[in-house]
Amino acid sequence: MPREKFKTLTEQMYYILLCLGEECCGIDMMDRIPALTGGRVRVGSGTLYHLLDEFSAAGLIRETRAEGRRRSYILTREGRELLDQEYRRLCRQAEDYRRVLEGSGE
Repeated sequence: MPREKFKTLTEQMYYILLCLGEECCGIDMMDRIPALTGGRVRVGSGTLYHLLDEFSAAGLIRETRAEGRRRSYILTREGRELLDQEYRRLCRQAEDYRRVLEGSGE
C-alpha cells in the first residue's frame, strides 16, 4: 500500500474515506461531508473525483457499481487500515494537546 503518499490525510481525504465505510457515490459524498462536519468541510467535484481516482489506483477503495456516469465505491481492507491509522494519529494529537495545554494550568 502506498502509505508514504497518504502518510497523513487532509480533512477532505479523511471524510471521503470515512463516507466510504459504506457504499456511496460521489454526489452522495458531496452532500454527506458537509452534513457530517456541520458545513466546516466541503469537497468540490473536481477534488472529489481526482481523489477517488487516486484512492482507487492505490487500492484504498474499489468501485462497486456503475450506472451511467454514476459510480459507487467502498473502502477496501487497505483503505480501512489507512483510515484507522489516521484516526489514531488524530487521537494522539488531541492527547498531546490535553497533556500540554490542559495540564499546564493556563
